[in-house]
Amino acid sequence: MKKTNENLILLNTLFATALIVSNVVTAKLFQTGISLFGTSVVLPGAAVCYACTFLFTDVIGEIWGRAEASKSVMVGFVSQIFASVLILFTEKMPAADPTMQEAYSKLLGQNLLFVIASLTAYFVSQLWDVWVFHRIREWYLHKHGGSTAARWIWNNASTMTSQILDTVLFIGIAFGIGFRWFWKPEMMPALMATIVGQYVFKLLLAVLDTPFFYLMTLGVNRTTNEHE
Repeated sequence: MKKTNENLILLNTLFATALIVSNVVTAKLFQTGISLFGTSVVLPGAAVCYACTFLFTDVIGEIWGRAEASKSVMVGFVSQIFASVLILFTEKMPAADPTMQEAYSKLLGQNLLFVIASLTAYFVSQLWDVWVFHRIREWYLHKHGGSTAARWIWNNASTMTSQILDTVLFIGIAFGIGFRWFWKPEMMPALMATIVGQYVFKLLLAVLDTPFFYLMTLGVNRTTNEHE
């Protein structure tokens, strides 16, 4: 992918789209067929959409530098807040059909604690992803004369560690605090199964996105300036 404004806009658009869609489809749950700690692992539809966001910021960071990747994270944060406000505003408008209103509220209704959990997990994990990505990248380039041939190292290390933060923070706040699972010993197996199950799924997605990262950064072989 060439370093052009058009490609940067395209990646930021895809990033924002995946981010907003992940919030919209999070109410869709699917069974994995896997059981952990005696509990069936259920994942939200957002798991796949949200995983794409780390790929896009990694590509932006690899080609355009850390500053642009950080900027994308901040724009995504504002976009999520704006989308939540629009969804809430639409929900509060008088409904012509009570049945449709009920369906809308059920699928898109904004639970305040869930919104806080989502924003917190996003902000911390994405900033961590960008920071780790470039710390490892700069160290490796310094040790290996500027070669980016092994860029799978910082691509996977940043995504895999950031997904731990994202999973623990979101589930901990939304379920552990929101549903008070932290204060219910009988729910701890379900809490652990949800955290471990979601992380393992995200871990697999992180591995699978590596070929796409290489394809999208094909031909890039330079040292990214820290303040670029």
